[in-house]
Amino acid sequence: MAGKRTAIVVTHRKLTAHGSTVAEVVHQLQSVGFVVSLNENLTPEPLGAGVPTTIDPDTEIVVVLGGDGTILRAAELVKGTTIPILGINMGHVGFLAEFESFQISEAIHKIADHDYQIDERTLAHVQVSLPDGSTPLIDWALNDVTIEKADRGMMVELGIKVDGVEMSSFGADGVIVSTPTGSTAYAFSAGGPIIWPTVESLQLVPLAAHALFARPLVIGSESSFCIDILPDSDAEGWISCDGRRTLQLPRGSSVKVSQSKDRLRLARLSGVPFTQRLVTKFDLPVVGWREQRRISRDSYVRDQEEHMHRKPSEKPGGGDAQRA
Repeated sequence: MAGKRTAIVVTHRKLTAHGSTVAEVVHQLQSVGFVVSLNENLTPEPLGAGVPTTIDPDTEIVVVLGGDGTILRAAELVKGTTIPILGINMGHVGFLAEFESFQISEAIHKIADHDYQIDERTLAHVQVSLPDGSTPLIDWALNDVTIEKADRGMMVELGIKVDGVEMSSFGADGVIVSTPTGSTAYAFSAGGPIIWPTVESLQLVPLAAHALFARPLVIGSESSFCIDILPDSDAEGWISCDGRRTLQLPRGSSVKVSQSKDRLRLARLSGVPFTQRLVTKFDLPVVGWREQRRISRDSYVRDQEEHMHRKPSEKPGGGDAQRA
């Protein structure tokens, strides 16, 4: 049918089974002229398996109902295409989502009117080389690549290179290699800096490294990290891309992470800066504790002055009750 508009709603079965939100979103999209399909499959592909080619290239937009984890699943669907994602947060923080659950009708109207901008996000390109000499596995990440110890009771010994130059080696729980998008996720919790999405970069954040120098490192778009599981490591390693696609790494494995040529397209409201999202989603205390203390002190002084200037009958326990 000429002029047909198609959309995919990505969610999870728990949300579909409890409540009518998913059905309502599908109905509203259909009412504004979209042919809608529903995707509830959140099962990840194996690491290195490639990108599924099940999405119709004529799809206009992917609407995500859920949290950031559901958006990461949707990213697997659109990887390698120009199809944008618009998230409606049904989870907790929902940092990648553009709308909250109470804004569903507004979101549908904006989708129908093309009233959004496209925000292109950097992806990480991941190459995993195993010690058996097999063909390297290729994967990617929107948020982060984590390389951690496979044995909870031991450290994993890692060698870190930047652009092929050895920089450091240490025993640790692991490292996180994060994109700017992922800098507000696991890397942030581990002490890494927040990086604005427009900055072309990757960062590496050590996890509980037993080393004198184990600070986060930020590299530019033309550079790369290489993380080796050293042959004499106490534990083997474990790699995870976006917390979804995983693989055990034997001693002697090597992981190279660089900036991907692909981009992920997120649908965004016009005129909403990243700073505003940061303040709102993290509920940042824009008034510092020193200023807050001064405000509290001034408020207390005002209350005391007002109390002293009240007439006796206006004071608590005053007036007729006091004379009784």
